[in-house]
Formats: sequence, structure tokens, C-alpha cells
Amino acid sequence: MKEILSFFLAFLTATSSPIASMTLPVRVNPAIAHDKVRVLIVPGHEPVSGEGARFGSIEERNLVVEIGQDLERFLNADPDYQAFITRDLDSWNPAFADYFKDNWGDISSWQKASKKSASEALPIGSSSTVTVIHNPAPNDVALRLYGITKWSNENDIDLMLHLHLNDYPGHGRKTPGKYSGFVMYSPALQYGNSSSTDAVAHAIYERLAAYNPKSNLPVESKGIIDDPELIAVGAHNTSKAASLVIEYEYLYRPQLTSPDVRSLALKDFAYQTYLGLKDAFAEGASSTRLSYDPSILYDWSTPVVGAASDSRDIYALQTALIMAGEYPPKGRTGNDCPHSGSLGPCTSSALAAFQKKQGIAGEGIGGAMTFEALKAVYDGK
Repeated sequence: MKEILSFFLAFLTATSSPIASMTLPVRVNPAIAHDKVRVLIVPGHEPVSGEGARFGSIEERNLVVEIGQDLERFLNADPDYQAFITRDLDSWNPAFADYFKDNWGDISSWQKASKKSASEALPIGSSSTVTVIHNPAPNDVALRLYGITKWSNENDIDLMLHLHLNDYPGHGRKTPGKYSGFVMYSPALQYGNSSSTDAVAHAIYERLAAYNPKSNLPVESKGIIDDPELIAVGAHNTSKAASLVIEYEYLYRPQLTSPDVRSLALKDFAYQTYLGLKDAFAEGASSTRLSYDPSILYDWSTPVVGAASDSRDIYALQTALIMAGEYPPKGRTGNDCPHSGSLGPCTSSALAAFQKKQGIAGEGIGGAMTFEALKAVYDGK
């Protein structure tokens, strides 16, 4: 999914720290009466299709399913949530396959009526300073996206999360591009689901930004873009639920191209998103927010001794350095220094700074005191 983009970042409150002051009721949609927050997870693109970004042998449409399934597991293990997912690698969830088959004409009629109604009642455009241009979806793909929104409206969904990985024209099929980082899309301000989406978007944004760089493509650099045209977030005022698109990272980044660390990185995206949702729907103060606990993702038990160490252990080491505030090292950014599972100058510099702060001298990367200190950070001790 790549388009020529623009940016707009509008904070929900006038405070400098939106998360610190933001509290949401348990219900995003107060008209819906049920005990759990109902989340619809929509892995980007369609099963068994040629859509989506590709880099070498990896495909966006497959990786986002893995993120979605991990997020579904996190949410459904939590008594406050009920999660649904639209597809797996090979097929639509039967509920959606049947819905498309049985309601195709109704979806088409509803889409046309929504467009007409919105064009008559709402101002055209977005608060973004530059028009966002999107690659047009084929008619049947667009109609299925509208169908997902219609299903969501009819099934009391509080929040739709459309999951994507990023790309842009201008680099080779096997040559990484120069841009990196995550970006998010929310509805344009004139749409009815804008304010509820903004609250969720900022909560997830803060969690992702703690462990991942923002996109450094200039028009994406504000992080959250309000968009009047994306079907996924409720184009033509179609979505009753809060609706958000997350593009977690550029597809060619090393944590995604490495088969050894990829699943861990994707699960990390899902976990950070889950924690952002917990923040958004928390009834108490921000001090009650759950701590990030990477041991949920990976049991790091073996010291890293060099570049030949397990990539997952190196990823865990980098995680501990991020938690300690040392990675990326001073003067560098997460765009320069990916959370990659590979050793390099960024990790070496960050580790040296960590050892100096801890008063550890005379140890290499795999020293016992260094591992003990990093593990204490990683385990939240």
C-alpha cells in the first residue's frame, strides 16, 4: 500500500502530552450496550491475491495476517475485549465470505447511497495541508472494503484496525529503499468517527513510538494523517466505529526481511498495539497503564556474544537497550539504527554507553555483569 502522502497531526486536547491527560470511557460508541470492547482486525489486502507491497520473496498481505493473528490472541486473552479477524493467509473468515456472497447488491447500493448522502451533507476534503493521493483499488476490492465497514456497523464493532506494512515507488525489488518508520491514518475531521478514532490513534501512536521510529518520508513525518478518502477509515462517513489504518514499518527493513527475527518483530508490533488499546480504554489515570513486558514475547536466557548469536537474542538485547534509553545511541535515530536483531555500530555504541552508565568496565558484549544488568531491564527488575 503506497501512495503519495500528506500529513496532519491534530491532538485531541491542548495539552503537550495527550496520553497523560486522555481518558476514554469503556465504550467508544456509547450507543452500543455490551460488556466487552469489540475490535475488528482487518489484515490489509486480500487472501490469495497479487495486491500489496512485495520485497524479494516476502509479501505484505501475508505478514499483516501474522500481526493480526497475534493481536487477536492478545485481545481475546483479555476479558475486556472481543476480537474478530477478517481473513487468514488463504481465505476470508467464513462470516465475511458469506456476507459478501449474500449481500453484494446491498453493499453496492449502500456504498452509492453513502457517497451521495455525504457529498450533499459534508464539506469535501481534509484538514491535511496537502491532498493525499491513493492508488485506486479495483472495484470488487473497494466494494469488499465497504462491505467490511457495513458488517462492522451491523455487528456492534467499536473499533476497526486495518493493518499494513509500508512501501514507496523508487527502489528495486531486492534493493531496500531509503525511508523507514511507521505512520497511521485516521478519518477526516468532518466524519462522525473522527474524535473517537483520534483518541485510540494517539494511544497506539505513543506505544509504537516508544520502540519504533516515525516514518522519515517527509509527508509522513507527523505520524498521524487524517484522510477523507480511505475506505478503511470510513470514507463518505460510512463507519460508525472508530477506524484506524496502521502501517507499521517499511517492508524492506531488516527485522522484516530476516526470517530468523521476523515473527518476533511482528508479534512485537501486535503487543505494542494491544498495550495502546489498553491505554485508550483505561478508566483510570495514565499511571495505571500496563508496563511493556518483552518477556511475554520472548524468553531471553542466553547472552549475546557476537554477530553469530541467535538473532532473537540480539533483538532482545536491543529491546533492553531501548528500554534503558540507550538505543538508538546518542546522535542517531531509530531510522538509522533499526531494531533488527543484527549487531552493528549502533548496537555497539549503545551497549558501551549502557556499560558506562552501569559502571561496568573490562567486559565485552557477552560479559556476565553486562548480561545481568541488561536482563534486569528486560525483565522489568
